[in-house]
Amino acid sequence: MSTETPRRGGPGRPRDPHADTAILRAAVDLLVERGIDQTSMESIAKRAGVAKVTVYKRWKVKEELLADAIEKVRDDIPGLGEVPVPGELPDLVEALLPQWGAVLADPRYRALSARLLGAGPSHPALLEAYWQHHVLPRRRHAHALLSRAQTAGVLDAGTDIDVLLDMMAGAVIHRLLLEPGRLQPEEITGYLRRLLRQAGLVPPAA
Repeated sequence: MSTETPRRGGPGRPRDPHADTAILRAAVDLLVERGIDQTSMESIAKRAGVAKVTVYKRWKVKEELLADAIEKVRDDIPGLGEVPVPGELPDLVEALLPQWGAVLADPRYRALSARLLGAGPSHPALLEAYWQHHVLPRRRHAHALLSRAQTAGVLDAGTDIDVLLDMMAGAVIHRLLLEPGRLQPEEITGYLRRLLRQAGLVPPAA
């Protein structure tokens, strides 16, 4: 997790960046383990090894703290880097697939995703944080990549990129969150390769 101090400012915080890091890490750990409703400011302070007042000086409410924690944990998930030229796309995808497979098969990441996707009805601010800090940046990057591939003729000109992204995201959510059982990284990597092959982003198998 990133060790940067939170971006949001407030009177009296942050005084100790190490305390901020411990609090944010504890917040994510408890969110994964217990869910939103069973995670409290007091339990986060105890897990972080700090006084409750230290937490309350920085975050007034639990949802604000959890939103910051969600923002910070995005640094643990590999991205695509710069948008590549179309000719480099197949090699880039092949290089990144094992990384994506490892992350998506991680029970901790799967649990966090499930917690946040279910947050909408009772904790819309947390779902918004997940969308803004995890989903939307990667979707924008993927859209730019696919647009460039489409312009170069790598992707069919008639492809609706937004719908394609929705279809791929839906397939991943189904595979990770709805199917029971623990998935191995190589299983996820193979599934992602087949999924991207259907989208025209990976060459057909020899």
